[in-house]
Amino acid sequence: MVRVENHLGTIDISEKYFSSLISHTVMSCFGVMGMSDSVKKKGVFLPSKKNVQKHKGVFVKSELGGLLVDIHIIVGYGINIAAIVSSIKTKVLYVIETATQLKVKRINVFVDAMIS
Repeated sequence: MVRVENHLGTIDISEKYFSSLISHTVMSCFGVMGMSDSVKKKGVFLPSKKNVQKHKGVFVKSELGGLLVDIHIIVGYGINIAAIVSSIKTKVLYVIETATQLKVKRINVFVDAMIS
């Protein structure tokens, strides 16, 4: 849970919200085939439109300087990985900062698998 305090009061934003927001953003990027559940080492997760919010491939931590975001993805074979990662970082940064007005300190994108 991320807690933001301002002169009007306290706002709590759940991890589920961030997970859903980021996963929908990442899945809309070209070349991303799915999200990876790298923490539990259970393999890959290929989401559909119905279950994209249930994945475990997004991790958000709050630090003093802003948010730290870790994203674990699966890409398609033959796609330029550097271009995909750059696109994801730019898009996720824009979406988080416009939707929540929170600063993002760092976005880490981990390519855990490549499928054809």
